[in-house]
Amino acid sequence: LAQGQICRFRSALFAESPGAGFLSFFFAMFNARKKILKDKGAAPTELEEEVAKALFDIEVSPSSDIKADLRDVYISSAQDLEVKNRIALVVHVPFRVWKTVRKIQGRLIRELEKKFNKKHVVLVANRTILDKNFRRKGLQVRPRSRTLTSVHESILEDVVGPTEIFGKRTRIGVDGSKLLKVILDPKDKDKENVENKLATFSAVYKKLTNKEAVFTFPEA
Repeated sequence: LAQGQICRFRSALFAESPGAGFLSFFFAMFNARKKILKDKGAAPTELEEEVAKALFDIEVSPSSDIKADLRDVYISSAQDLEVKNRIALVVHVPFRVWKTVRKIQGRLIRELEKKFNKKHVVLVANRTILDKNFRRKGLQVRPRSRTLTSVHESILEDVVGPTEIFGKRTRIGVDGSKLLKVILDPKDKDKENVENKLATFSAVYKKLTNKEAVFTFPEA
């Protein structure tokens, strides 16, 4: 059927059927599922379906100023992470759409946090780490972007985005443990509730990299 025929059929179905509300919900969920791409056809979780539906709702909202950018954006996974007295929602997106997400990251986080009340939303790109046995996979050279260090640096930038990193320092304890101190751009201190998200940044970074980090702003 042509697109116009499908639209007319759907309109007529909704007008005539007493189950129009259910059908409307069905079509909304069908379209929302297009916003999820799971590995090897794995079934999405209930939370992932909720995030996908939220993305779709933002995309079709007449008042949304990021709807055009969201057309090609979809997620690969989502999970809740408990942080002190709050829940952080960590959403992974395929690396190939990250450039688009990065462009609208601040606005998209703001819209998702409206839909997931009281949750801090963190958007992260999927990245693949190649270990030192990369030649077994048929590669002659390991791209620097695929090293453990580079991937963890990129995750750090994702987690705090759209806030920029102003500086970094590593402290080594007497027991040999390492603590990364991340200093954020002072101009973002009062934006987007960033100062209240510092503990969230630490928890998410630890979850994704198993490394300790504290986030702060420069002292005045």
